[in-house]
Amino acid sequence: MTVNSTTIVKEFTNPLKEPIDDDINLFDFLDRRAHRDPQGSTVEYKDTDENGKDVWRSFSAEEFRDLVIALGKGLIGLGVEKGDAVSIVSHTRWEWTALDMAIMSVGALTVPVYETNSDAQVKWIFNDSQVTIAFAEDDDQRDKVESIRNEVPTLRNVFMIEAGALDTLKAYGKDVSDETFWARKAEAHGDDLATIVYTSGSTGTPKGVELTHRNLAFLCLSAMQYMPRACAWPDRRLLLFLPLSHVFARFMELLSFCGTLTLGLSSNMKTIVKDFESFGPTLLLAVPRVFEKVYNAASQRAGKGLAGKMFLRAADVAREWSKAEQAGEKLAWNKRVAHAFYERVVYRKIRTIFGPNADFAITGGAPMDADLSHFFNGIGMPLLEGYGMTETCGPVCVSLPENNRIGTIGMPMSGVTAGIADDGELCVRGHLVCRGYHNNPEVTAEQIVDGWLHTGDLGDISEDGFISITGRKKDLIITAGGKNVSPGLLEAAVMTSPVVNQCLVIGDRKPFVAALVTLDLADANAWLVSQGAQAEPDLAALAKNPIVHAEVERAINQANEGVSRAESIRKFEILPDEFTQDNGMLTASLKTRRAQIIKHYQNLIDTVIYTPRKK
Repeated sequence: MTVNSTTIVKEFTNPLKEPIDDDINLFDFLDRRAHRDPQGSTVEYKDTDENGKDVWRSFSAEEFRDLVIALGKGLIGLGVEKGDAVSIVSHTRWEWTALDMAIMSVGALTVPVYETNSDAQVKWIFNDSQVTIAFAEDDDQRDKVESIRNEVPTLRNVFMIEAGALDTLKAYGKDVSDETFWARKAEAHGDDLATIVYTSGSTGTPKGVELTHRNLAFLCLSAMQYMPRACAWPDRRLLLFLPLSHVFARFMELLSFCGTLTLGLSSNMKTIVKDFESFGPTLLLAVPRVFEKVYNAASQRAGKGLAGKMFLRAADVAREWSKAEQAGEKLAWNKRVAHAFYERVVYRKIRTIFGPNADFAITGGAPMDADLSHFFNGIGMPLLEGYGMTETCGPVCVSLPENNRIGTIGMPMSGVTAGIADDGELCVRGHLVCRGYHNNPEVTAEQIVDGWLHTGDLGDISEDGFISITGRKKDLIITAGGKNVSPGLLEAAVMTSPVVNQCLVIGDRKPFVAALVTLDLADANAWLVSQGAQAEPDLAALAKNPIVHAEVERAINQANEGVSRAESIRKFEILPDEFTQDNGMLTASLKTRRAQIIKHYQNLIDTVIYTPRKK
């Protein structure tokens, strides 16, 4: 079998446990939930009571379904036709979910826009997808949309969520009959487009990924078979604070309705630990950086004295316990006694950060440091690595709590086939693969061939189906000596340091591998204080601090232990600034824009890191 002039040399299919009917309208998930458990809490959100205290409000399945129908009728009343594009420009909130379900229920397309997108990006996305109606969260987002309104010929209406947009929409639908709504719902099914999700674009212009009702329905129903503990057992709870503009959050939103999850919605990262405690999620979703911060915060709270030494010993024992468990072995009796002791005095306290009901966590979006995975596994909070793309509606594969092989990203979801091409690229096939790229048939033909999606990631598959990612084809560094280096795992290891914010490994066509490191002002200062040193006023001062420099060097030396000398980081520079979305060095989903960063720091790279030799 050949794909793009390459051969699939390994292939693994995880079979379905039972057939899936994915020829549906995604609204059917919510409607079925309302019939299955009409009064059960389905969507929860934070509000304030009469005393100004934070409380969680709730929609039952029946209430939320009826609200979505009212909003769907409003869209019909506004003249929204099947196939029309409707955009939401907002943080994660319950209104986002209600609007999303309403738009898709009547056969229109949801076009999510990150609230951090610039005016120019919004204009490009609106024109590419021909948006007809936009829902903006607040004054800032509405002003952004209004500033480009005259340059988007298809845009008819702009409504502001915080100025009563949903009530306005319901008013438009008062003269639309229930029969009209259900007829429109029935017209949209599996092969119709449900959404166009624009990739955040680590290079170039964002591409619009076309996802059908079938694509998303299949993946939800596959997840129900593959990981019932997460979404099909009774009393499952998910606190979703990822941006709903991101495909993984959208998938989890839909999976909540498909399964038994109560969906809690929040976008305030400052209150996330309190939210864990008050909402009590059973399932946690977060990027590796969140868990790095939890570990570093626990270490800093322990300090340098007796408590600090106890934490370090407890962490070592947790990792040893995990590695033994992974190998199918048991620790020596004295280590088992120590593990039980630390469970009572250390591990239990750390787990309380995630709330009273936390069962396990799923992480993805960036490589996970294996030592960190072993630590959390050893304290009884397994971090299950997953992998997916916008083009696959979300997860292609994920580890299972009962079958977690650290260092891999698990097995393919039920009904999904993964393959490895002869150049090492991971390819994916199944109903989860998108229809293509909007207005971009050339890219579609390049990326999806004979049903195989080329992911751009390098990987491997074991005989029993466990997938490992070794790097990105485009990010692969080839040194002047011809050594191939995948930077992701090195970067992840360095970023476990309590002072490091981001790490970018460089060295393509250079004599050795180097790194650009940015610092986290708050975390680095907290660490300095925990070491008995003084905090610094800004990033520039931190970058020159010799104690911080020594800590970064320690993290890099530790990262180097996992690779050969040719792959190891020989030099590094601590930058006095950050990689951010505003300066164009991070995508909206917080991935580093490698090409932009290297271009921005080209002079430093050429004159400081790779200093020309004097003749």
